[in-house]
Amino acid sequence: MGNHVCPWWLAYTFDNPLRSLFHKPEDMFSLYVKAGMTVADLGCGMGFFSLGLARMVKDNGRVLAIDLQPKMLEKTEKRARKSGLSQIISTRLCRKDDIGVRQPLDFALAFWVVHETPDIGNFLSQVYSALKPGGILFIAEPKFHVSRGQFKEEQNTAEAMGFVVKDLPRIAFSNALVFEKT
Repeated sequence: MGNHVCPWWLAYTFDNPLRSLFHKPEDMFSLYVKAGMTVADLGCGMGFFSLGLARMVKDNGRVLAIDLQPKMLEKTEKRARKSGLSQIISTRLCRKDDIGVRQPLDFALAFWVVHETPDIGNFLSQVYSALKPGGILFIAEPKFHVSRGQFKEEQNTAEAMGFVVKDLPRIAFSNALVFEKT
């Protein structure tokens, strides 16, 4: 795990209009994301979830759309402008070893991305540090790419950081966990 990063052009295979039939941000995150929150979409890709999160946090909230690939961030910015959400969504280029979050977060999303990080422990430690006490980390990994054993290792690593499992959401094509920072 950790040496492969989904190329920007491959994102079109799963980030398309059909995706909203299976992954509806407002349904998936409504228990955890509210107006006025500061949230991060870690490994935002082309911004599918960033847009949904922006609609949820509304004008007084903030979405940090973070990715390793400039091309992904360009696509996210374009989609944010087209959707009238660019005042809520800020894009950030991260590094493989640094998520680049320097402000406290209420919620962090890592959707189909943890397995791509070169050091899962470092990644989760940075997320833990960025979250406010009681903050939420939502992790989903693709069932077709990440084995149950690998997903369990991610859970164990998160729990070793101090995260506590809060929920086991059912997400299409994914294994998912919701953690709370204690």
